[in-house]
Amino acid sequence: MKYMLLIFNRPGFVEELSEQERQDLFGDVDRIMRELDESGEWVTGEALADPSTTKTVHAKDGQPAVTDGPFLEAKEHFAGFLTVDCESEERAVEIAKSWPDVRYGGRLEVRAIMVEGGAEM
Repeated sequence: MKYMLLIFNRPGFVEELSEQERQDLFGDVDRIMRELDESGEWVTGEALADPSTTKTVHAKDGQPAVTDGPFLEAKEHFAGFLTVDCESEERAVEIAKSWPDVRYGGRLEVRAIMVEGGAEM
């Protein structure tokens, strides 16, 4: 079953870390990604650019409108994602719990990905 792990954290939190904390954070990310690749659970993942570069498309007077920045004001932003293919939701949660951003106040949302037909999960 495929799961998307959505990473949310505070803008600028990495810059607040000491050099050693940054090295530890990125080292942990590299280690987890390597382990997931070796186990065959890694599908894909990306970090996202700063939220200030975001464009949001929404309806205004029945027509598509575009605004700058994230749609909702929040202390956290959607910072990136991982897609994993693992045996169970419990395993996906285990992976999310090991993600280092959590130690620094970030959070990960674990969402099952629907199959092609759209009805099964």
